[in-house]
Amino acid sequence: MNRKKKFEWYGVIRVTAAILIALLIAAAIIFAVADDPGTALYRFLLGPFSTKRNFFNVIETMIPLVFCGLAINVMHKSGLFSMVADSSFYFAGVMAATLAIACPMPNILHQIVILAVAMAVGGVIGIIPVLIKRKTGANELVISLMMNYIFFNFGYWLIRKFFLDTSNGSFSIGFQPTATLGKMLKGTNTHYGLLIMIAAVIIMWILMDKSKFGRELKITGSNENFAKYAGIKIGGVVIGSQLIGGMLAGLGGGVEMIGMYKKFQWITAQTYVWDGILINLLAGTKPLMIPVSAFFISYIRIGALVMSRGGDVDSEIVSIIQGIMIMLIASERFLYKMKKNKEEREALQNQTVEAEGAN
Repeated sequence: MNRKKKFEWYGVIRVTAAILIALLIAAAIIFAVADDPGTALYRFLLGPFSTKRNFFNVIETMIPLVFCGLAINVMHKSGLFSMVADSSFYFAGVMAATLAIACPMPNILHQIVILAVAMAVGGVIGIIPVLIKRKTGANELVISLMMNYIFFNFGYWLIRKFFLDTSNGSFSIGFQPTATLGKMLKGTNTHYGLLIMIAAVIIMWILMDKSKFGRELKITGSNENFAKYAGIKIGGVVIGSQLIGGMLAGLGGGVEMIGMYKKFQWITAQTYVWDGILINLLAGTKPLMIPVSAFFISYIRIGALVMSRGGDVDSEIVSIIQGIMIMLIASERFLYKMKKNKEEREALQNQTVEAEGAN
């Protein structure tokens, strides 16, 4: 009997409930510590819409979040918990800055070369943890976390060694005029990397939900033994997922570097990987929902900044919101009773249908 695939409401309800609980707790904190809690809460919830610049700050903040969310999406579907996206993102940004400073080229060609190299660098870094794991048996999580420190320090050393602006002491010298993605809207920093981001989302949706590779990756990540017996070359699938994830993170680093900056300014590590994990969880591991999740995280961050500028509530309240959402969404027991009741009803309905069919 052919049955229509039902929309999975359980995941949507869990995510929505987690968001609402986190926001309610944040609101309670605001009311407890703010001198004018009504104004503070208004700025937090509606501040991003208060000015054109504030709203497009949300868009600008969202772009790297989407790239890292996509990277985590494909990497973790393999069953590996690698955090190497931060290494790919940061060091690809370093290579993008290097090409933007030291390799003058014609306009358009310059940007294409920079982003292509950023993708390649990110992809190579992305597969290192899985290769080390295969050779040594070391845990990919530990390897990737150590790599994040290595590539941050090595990358920043390269910038300071060869391209440091001595008048500043921390940042690099300026990029070539052709090494920029350009601004889409006057009066904002929103750049054409937004279009690259949209293209990446569409490509990943097709790859993950419509292609043979995507199906094999889901099977491998959920049950490696079954994938092996089904004839799937799990080694190639896993390495492919880490390569693609690293390329996405690397592309994100390149886009962010030449889209938002005119010189290298990343003097601290760019820790987007935890954001990527949260965004992927909120999206229910669906590539098309990742921009929506990233927009939400970006929105509350800008809202918190607007609130902190005009009041006495620190913008770090966003960390509380994110922590609560991760805790609730990752908890198997959160709203589990609702899921259990739903499964019992469906099982009973199926038994009834089968009994009627037998008669």
